[in-house]
Amino acid sequence: MESVNPDEFTVEAVERALQQLYYDPDMAKKNVAQKWLTQAQASPQAWHFCWALLHPGKLPEMQFFGASTLHAKISRHWSDLPTGQLDSLRSQLIAQVGQFASGPKMVLTRLCVALASLVLHILLEMWPTAIPDLLCAFQTGEGVSKADGQSRCLALLELLAVLPEELQISRIPASQRSQLRTALAVEWNSVGPLLQQLLQSADAPSQVRERVLRCVSSWLTLDIALKDSEGLLQGCFSLLKESELFDTAVETIVSIISQPDCQRFTDSLMKMVPQVLSLQEQLKKAMQDGDMETSHGICRISVALGETHCRTLLEQVDHWQGFQALVNMILSCTGIPGHYPVDETSSSLTLTFWYTLQDDITSLDGERQTLYLQIYRPVYFQLVDVLLQKACFPSDENYTTWSADDKEQFKTYRVDISDTLMYVYELLGPELLRNLYDKLGVLLTDTEHTSSWQDIEALLFGFQSIAETVDVSYSDVIPGLIGLIPLITANSIQLAETIMFTIGSLAEWLADHSLMLASVLPVVLQAMSNTDLSVSCVSALKRICRECRHDLHPHANDILAVSQGVLVKDIHKSTQCMWLMQALGFLLSALPSEEILGKLLSLVTPHIQQLEKLANEPPSSANKLHIVHILGLLSNLFSTFDLNKQSERLEVLRHGLTQPQNNPVVAVLQQAFPLIQTILNKWLNEAEVVEAVCALFEKSLKTLIHDFAPLVTQLCELIGQMFSAYPQASALDLTRQLVHIFGCEKDLFSPIAALLKLITNITMSIFQLGCRDHPDVVESFMQLHAQVLRRKRDLYISDSLDIKAVFYCGILSFKFPETPTLKATCLLFTELISHCEDIPAVREVLQEDGKLLLQTLLEAIGGQSPCSLAEDFAEVLFSVSRHCPNVLTLWLREVLLPPGFPSSHLTTENKEHFCQQILREQVSKRQMKDIVKEFALSSRGLQGTEYAASY
Repeated sequence: MESVNPDEFTVEAVERALQQLYYDPDMAKKNVAQKWLTQAQASPQAWHFCWALLHPGKLPEMQFFGASTLHAKISRHWSDLPTGQLDSLRSQLIAQVGQFASGPKMVLTRLCVALASLVLHILLEMWPTAIPDLLCAFQTGEGVSKADGQSRCLALLELLAVLPEELQISRIPASQRSQLRTALAVEWNSVGPLLQQLLQSADAPSQVRERVLRCVSSWLTLDIALKDSEGLLQGCFSLLKESELFDTAVETIVSIISQPDCQRFTDSLMKMVPQVLSLQEQLKKAMQDGDMETSHGICRISVALGETHCRTLLEQVDHWQGFQALVNMILSCTGIPGHYPVDETSSSLTLTFWYTLQDDITSLDGERQTLYLQIYRPVYFQLVDVLLQKACFPSDENYTTWSADDKEQFKTYRVDISDTLMYVYELLGPELLRNLYDKLGVLLTDTEHTSSWQDIEALLFGFQSIAETVDVSYSDVIPGLIGLIPLITANSIQLAETIMFTIGSLAEWLADHSLMLASVLPVVLQAMSNTDLSVSCVSALKRICRECRHDLHPHANDILAVSQGVLVKDIHKSTQCMWLMQALGFLLSALPSEEILGKLLSLVTPHIQQLEKLANEPPSSANKLHIVHILGLLSNLFSTFDLNKQSERLEVLRHGLTQPQNNPVVAVLQQAFPLIQTILNKWLNEAEVVEAVCALFEKSLKTLIHDFAPLVTQLCELIGQMFSAYPQASALDLTRQLVHIFGCEKDLFSPIAALLKLITNITMSIFQLGCRDHPDVVESFMQLHAQVLRRKRDLYISDSLDIKAVFYCGILSFKFPETPTLKATCLLFTELISHCEDIPAVREVLQEDGKLLLQTLLEAIGGQSPCSLAEDFAEVLFSVSRHCPNVLTLWLREVLLPPGFPSSHLTTENKEHFCQQILREQVSKRQMKDIVKEFALSSRGLQGTEYAASY
């Protein structure tokens, strides 16, 4: 189709376009045809050509498009229907549904959807008897072409199934949708008995009964009362014996059970319990036969009943035995034989039920809670045994056959079990830990029975799951557990990993029981040389060094020796090396002051020597990676090397380090500074190296704080050099940290002020040349000046910095699409405007170009920027309203005066209402945010929509 003329929306032209869409190999032509067909569907001619396309002699593709066009016209272009054509449309559409009752199925479904849309349009006012009329027509065949009885039945069921679905997705206004739901729900009195009759009919084909089940699920979305579907529910349960209908029956039963409204009909709900319990034999057989589909389906039903209606069932105290049987049935589903997800996929469905049951029991009143705790505490102890069994790894031979995806799913499953065990601990308390400890002790000390590593690992996994998040400091079994750990022979990677994670989870406990460190620390250090245990053992060591640092002096040499050894041998990946350096930072900073510098130099000297070697070699990709890695090691070491967080017993020693040059990190950085300068001279244009250098100083700065003072002048010169050669956000962020820490230090701020002036001028030139490709630099620039305004605003008063230039850069930044950049720009202006009284240049620029600011701001609010940023823009407007109200008074109405600004969706009344609200609001920031959000939604034509409701 080379060209398209709207007057040529004929049957022939549509057929040619469809041929092109379906069969032309050229994607460009397919796209042209698709666009043309969309226009054709929207045209008035579509009311005519759709019927021709439905002719029995046409190809199914043509018929499908004809049916889809009918639906599009009815659902989206209803007002285009020619006057007096409604009766004809209705009768023709019913006849066409009958015509295609025998297929093709895709055409029948689209015609049913079109007829459903028609019903929804006219049900309330013009066709209140639509459902009875349609039931009669399809049952008698009157006006439904010459389709046979079974085909008509299937067509009717298809129509009934899509009707509630169409209501869910239609564009009908919310108020009318609610009326239609009510009107359709009333018709259940006619539809329900018909569906029940078909479901219970002995000679009804499976196809019909399957379609009935789909209808039931669909109509349940209309909030049909449970008491009105009891007969159908009974019929659905009977279909669970028929394999070809099993899955659909399960879906329908779950849909019925899962309706929260069921709780209003306690009697009907109680009748469900024996129905579900009657499935136990079928479930047992399915488990024995390894029938995953059947066990999965029955498990879904039992969990749906137990989880959705747990509270209601618990409140029926007289029927506690029936509910207990249901709970035991769900427990059997949790403990289904086999390993998840290879042998079974059902047990994971049950886990949330145990949370629900526990919450509901503990929220009951005293007497009933006491009763149910007596009943269910033993069940929860059984649950723990079941969960640990399910968490067991399979045999080594079996596990090696698992796919990577299976292993990942099993890993996630174990996390879910871990979370469940942690929650169950709240119910069972310390007795649970005692239970686990006794079982572990038997496994490790029973010489008559050989224990599998899987069983030992599962019990440790249970301990770790609880200790990870629960305070176990009062437990009397933890010392015994610590004593048992060295007895475990870690003859598998999985067991060794869990040992490491368990030790790590007990780090806080070890901090209060430092004598026990000698038992477990050698276990961790021994594992450090095993690459397979990299994550777990380094993680454990880091946690121990963080929590127990003040008690590690006797072990410091061992930890340092092992750590230096594995770092030199490159045993661990980069991430774990960074963790390890953090661990050593914790360790070294807590040592006696006289030992710190020596041990620190001993640790970093090999890395600095390696850095010197790389600095003298020609630049290469490999060398760059090594340089970035070493700088990262130093960054992570210094990020946790915090002498300011020593305990009280080191307070005196810390005061001995009040002279900044005595800080060991400062000494190392001063020694390394010329080397870093040399590296930058070679790698100044490499972003990764510059970022790594900035990260080194930023992390050191955050840790050292004012102790960093001796390095300020040198660092300012270095940042200026880096930013002049290659402007990067990381250099701006580092400068912001300097401003934050030394903003009030008069003696030190001179070099920082000079640096600010330099990087501001450079960034101004970036704005002049075009800053669109540097949103990160713009974002950091905005954040930097917001910080300067907070900490050192006199720089703008003394003309050291040109605040007007910053203002205009901010105006340009409002045009950026990136959300972080816009947020930073709003932050800058909110801060800047608050200084309109104490910084003359701010007052002047707002008097001169406050109109430009308002215009830019309203343009962003009105649609140029994401609606989600409305609250950030509101912060700026609120700052203007609070600090410079005259700007709003002078220019707000003038800015909004042009028609169509900032959006064609806004009327003059909308704008005036907005002006009145804004000019009035100077007190409540929350109110200002609501005003701006409403304006943003109105500007996009979204006011009153579902999006607005959820916004």
